Amino acid sequence: MTPSEHAPQEAPARHDAQGDSAAKPADKLIVALDFPDARRALALVDRLEGRCRWFKVGLELYLAAGNSIVETLKKRGFSVFLDLKLHDIPNTVAGAVRSVAGLQADMLTVHASGGPAMLTAAAEAAAGIEKAPQLLAVTVLTSMDAAQLAATGISSSPAEQALRLAEVARAAGIHGLVCSPEEAAQMRRVLPDSILVTPGIRPAGATVGDQKRVATPASALTAGANYLVVGRPITQAENPLFAAEAILSEITTVH
Repeated sequence: MTPSEHAPQEAPARHDAQGDSAAKPADKLIVALDFPDARRALALVDRLEGRCRWFKVGLELYLAAGNSIVETLKKRGFSVFLDLKLHDIPNTVAGAVRSVAGLQADMLTVHASGGPAMLTAAAEAAAGIEKAPQLLAVTVLTSMDAAQLAATGISSSPAEQALRLAEVARAAGIHGLVCSPEEAAQMRRVLPDSILVTPGIRPAGATVGDQKRVATPASALTAGANYLVVGRPITQAENPLFAAEAILSEITTVH
């Protein structure tokens, strides 16, 4: 079945920190389409259609399929988290934000470690665009622990560094944050109106893989996350729909 043969779904509403309690389970789960080509990514979308409403397009898939994968998902009525983790000089990042705005992705990531000037440039670029994506500042990657940070010259713990970068992003005008589940409670306490997106979600008993700072879906939501990004526990499952259903079921136990 081709994308054009699918009837568009009703686009899910965006949820901020204040209105999140009313969100449906499918509004909280973002499935990461970490595939090397559009064919395999859309095959999974077909299997999950009717249950999952958010999909993440990361660097691997975007470089392989380009803008067309985002356009296809949007035409089919899904919400798209475009996870490009922009990190460059301020002028270049501002231009990149403007360039992808026409795709109408719902979320777009920038690296908080790019600094105040870069983050401000990104925020100002988004502010000048109608229907701009919600910017999310990535704090500390979930694949990094204290040893990984120390190797880059940062002596702070991941939690300390994540909060520092989150506060820099908020001061620059970016209200969305990407953090590990371990930092979600602290972020919610210190920056209560932030939109928190948490990767590193692993159901109980799932393989951790290359992730260092992980949590179950229920514990991440209880800590204050608005959205959960789940990749391999669904995409590499023997039955992806069953795996997604199990996570959605766990989400219902929290709210």
